[in-house]
Amino acid sequence: MLWPEQGFFNPCLALLPRELAEHDLVQSAWDGIDTSRVWDAHAHLIGTGDSGSGIAINPRMESLFNPGGYARRMFFLNAACAHESPGQIDRAYVERMLKLVDGLRPGVKLLLFAFESAHAEDGKLDAERTNFYIPDAYARDVARAHPRYFEWVASIHPYRADCVQALEQAKRDRARAVKWIPAAMGIDPASPRCDRFYAALARLDLPLVTHSGLERAVISGYSQDLGNPLRLRRPLAAGVRVVVAHCASMGTDRDLDRGADGPLVPSFELFARLMEEARYDGRLYGDLSAMPQVNRAGPALARVIERSDWHARLLNGSDYPLPGVMPLFSVDYLVSLGLLAERAAPVLKAIRAHNPLLFDFVLKRNLRSGGKSLARGVFETRGFFERVV
Repeated sequence: MLWPEQGFFNPCLALLPRELAEHDLVQSAWDGIDTSRVWDAHAHLIGTGDSGSGIAINPRMESLFNPGGYARRMFFLNAACAHESPGQIDRAYVERMLKLVDGLRPGVKLLLFAFESAHAEDGKLDAERTNFYIPDAYARDVARAHPRYFEWVASIHPYRADCVQALEQAKRDRARAVKWIPAAMGIDPASPRCDRFYAALARLDLPLVTHSGLERAVISGYSQDLGNPLRLRRPLAAGVRVVVAHCASMGTDRDLDRGADGPLVPSFELFARLMEEARYDGRLYGDLSAMPQVNRAGPALARVIERSDWHARLLNGSDYPLPGVMPLFSVDYLVSLGLLAERAAPVLKAIRAHNPLLFDFVLKRNLRSGGKSLARGVFETRGFFERVV
């Protein structure tokens, strides 16, 4: 039972066989979907900097003396089928994404995330607690080189002295949003230090996509408390459109509405509380990335499916390359939870071995709970990121 149902490593198979590509489960998943509106709202750029991209990796992530960090890095590279390309990992990572998007439908794009370094409270670079760095310029240039496939999302630390200028430049360079992982970057979203950045986000109408709840993928030594969804009241009050990554579907946080020593409650319940507050309608959103993973699937996933009144405020994202990290997903587990029909399981497993992006899409289109499914608009996210006001 401890062995993942599809093993530990991505087989990195080539093009989807015709019998899978034409399978009713795949064809019906696209029914009613305007593929020109489908922007995967959560996809990561990863590399080593071997192309001159400016990507930087903390040496401990490449050391066997840090087995956790080393294993994460290798799993991510294998998930993206770039692990066997020494000296060409940056290129191999992007080429694999291009092939996977080609296996979808014309018009579909990925939003590629840059990833900012950690910074101390004085705004200076904290190199020791930075696991890796993906420059804005690299994300921008990859998107520019492949405009049919990609858009890009900036990552800017709000404690930087030049954060507003960097944000304004990102807007000019057609960034579609800003991405944070507070517990990995050393950001307190409730800090007054962020206020000038929030004012600029609201003025430029750029949404903030921020991780909430427990963070396991990037561990930098900062407090997990920084991911508390209630800390997002500050940017929401400043008029920022905030996207809570993964709908805060893992971990527990302090109920800060009941004081600094409030009880620990599931992070998802705090996200749900914010979603129920009418004043945040039109500002607070959630993304569905990673929610079907074995460590997240369950009550939270069932709730977002059943809450059809939330669907206009939910955005689909794959969290690529995570759908290709084989131990993270169990189709059989979703069947056991009653969220997926048993007949879909073998087809989804076969798709995943060839195209994790298609797997993520077809899987979510087939999830059911309480007789409900995710609305088509959840997958048509382009309007949210391309909004003209």
